[in-house]
Amino acid sequence: MTALRAGRPLSRFGSTRLARKGTPYGFVAPTAILLIALMVVPIILVIGYSVSDGAITTKNASFAGLTNYVTLLTDPEFWNAALNTLIFTVSSVVAHLLIGLGFSMMLNSKLIGSVPRAFFRVIYILPWLFTAAIIAVLWRLLLDPQGVINYLLQSVHLTDSPVAWFGDPGTALLAVTVMNIWAGYPFFMISLLAGLQGVPADLYEAARVDGASPWQQFLNVTLPQLRPIIISMAMLDVLWTTQQFALIWLTTGGGPISVTEMLSTFTYKLAFTGFDFSMASASAVIVLVFSLIVAIFYVRSQRSES
Repeated sequence: MTALRAGRPLSRFGSTRLARKGTPYGFVAPTAILLIALMVVPIILVIGYSVSDGAITTKNASFAGLTNYVTLLTDPEFWNAALNTLIFTVSSVVAHLLIGLGFSMMLNSKLIGSVPRAFFRVIYILPWLFTAAIIAVLWRLLLDPQGVINYLLQSVHLTDSPVAWFGDPGTALLAVTVMNIWAGYPFFMISLLAGLQGVPADLYEAARVDGASPWQQFLNVTLPQLRPIIISMAMLDVLWTTQQFALIWLTTGGGPISVTEMLSTFTYKLAFTGFDFSMASASAVIVLVFSLIVAIFYVRSQRSES
């Protein structure tokens, strides 16, 4: 009896200790299960499809090795989509940075009163609040041959006839890039504005005492303070822009004659127009590898900041 009674507190103590150790894992478990079910499993399936022939469309798909990757990497249409994605991404990210930085510095300036500043902040953030469908419809109306943009250009005699911005191979890529720039710059503006408001005023005061001009203050005080934010935002923007699908699909569908074909629309067409899910999976894996490389650099930059 004594041994049993003495054993009970020990067992209770052991179970309590085990429960305490297991509690954190219990909180993490639902998220981990969702992550595995919604991300890890689909990624594994896509990788499996990419090395098979006739994935999904046939009952017994055969192993194809790296054949799909070789076929894809020797396809001129893939490289056309990759080049368009590169131009689209670089142009968008650079423009997002410059426009976002310009507007954030204007909103942070003491030359503008509090009421106008609040008004402009609401106006500048509006593009970020619209859904992709609304943005696509808005820009299709603006850039329609009979739309406002063409009317203004003809009014000031910059063009003699209406321009089909989304339908002309010479202007379609420019049109979707400008649309994406307009839709995405508010994210940079908000992030950089928060960074500007966190720069200590003492740094600017010390720079003025040393005789630094406003331009020198910008180069030697503002930019170094914003550098971590700029790097982080640029990497995130690269990831988002390379995966942009909705705006392209709702305006040009990758046309005309593939001048706005991006890797996202190219992969979509392989899967749901050509029903070649194996090739589409190979294309998706290539985009995934690129995204992982950018994500690794992003995580490393975040660690270096901390």
